[in-house]
Amino acid sequence: MVRGTTADVAPHWPRLTRTGVLAPSLVALAIVAVMIGPYALTPGQTLASLVGQGDPQVAIVVWNIRVPRVAAALLVGGALAAAGASYQALFRNPLVSPDILGVSAGAGLGAVAGIFLSLPVAAIQFSAFVGGMAAVGFVMLVASAVRNTDRTLTLVLIGVVIGALAGAATSLLKVMADPYDQLPAITFWLLGSLAAITTEDILPALPMVLVGLVPLTLLRWRINVLSLGDEEARPLGIEAGRTRFLVMSAATLITASVTALAGVVGWVGLVIPHIARMLVGLDFGRVLPASVSIGAGYLLIVDTLARTMAQIEVPLGILTAVIGAPFFVWLLPHGRRGWS
Repeated sequence: MVRGTTADVAPHWPRLTRTGVLAPSLVALAIVAVMIGPYALTPGQTLASLVGQGDPQVAIVVWNIRVPRVAAALLVGGALAAAGASYQALFRNPLVSPDILGVSAGAGLGAVAGIFLSLPVAAIQFSAFVGGMAAVGFVMLVASAVRNTDRTLTLVLIGVVIGALAGAATSLLKVMADPYDQLPAITFWLLGSLAAITTEDILPALPMVLVGLVPLTLLRWRINVLSLGDEEARPLGIEAGRTRFLVMSAATLITASVTALAGVVGWVGLVIPHIARMLVGLDFGRVLPASVSIGAGYLLIVDTLARTMAQIEVPLGILTAVIGAPFFVWLLPHGRRGWS
């Protein structure tokens, strides 16, 4: 918490208690998610397989199917929530999300181009990552050339424009794609999914997310000051432009990495940071770990529902939108409270 502010008014101990409950709750959710599926497992079977004992067939289900998917859900949900919390603190607005700079749209275009060119899975993921980074790079390049305007507003508007252009290019590729082979794959990826995820798919994204989280953690005090405005940052010796660039780059790296892994999964970066602030206050040092924990658990629950609620798997993007849209409607009139 920044000293001298009155934003954090809730008692300190209850917030620590809430934060301390998140980690064990996440472990319990993960074990339950491993148990649930078409091939239901008992707690004893699950725990035995996790420690390397029990039925070999159960171990195959646990380690080859359930554990990679649970790990991917935790990684994607936590990463998107962390990026969303960073963007919202940076822009002093809880109504923004990682999509603000066109990252998701750019990553979607990159992946669709890879599918259209019939590239292997690893190359498609790399194309998505390159597309996301290229989108935000172009946004920041154009914003740096626009002067005498509010920088934050400029970034937001250019991000919307880049997102729209990337969406148009994606639609063009969908029209040109093979309707029997490529188009279904493109549509399914754009809706977001963790189906058929493997450990090999997770390994490239994990270090990228960790690298992105390091500067967000180290700069947490500076992000707190920036959330008060550039006028408060200058007397404290904080170079707002450089810090903002580092934070946006780290958040974009995180978003592009997990989007390349799971497809376009919306609303997590918008909704979860707001819930985290309601629980632990505005101090970014507490909001970041709370957002990661809540986001990981949230997407794990959503993914478990997606693979069990119907005979066919429901794409993640549909469920996150169904849950997130009503919350966003409520957030519009209430979202600025605590930021004024």
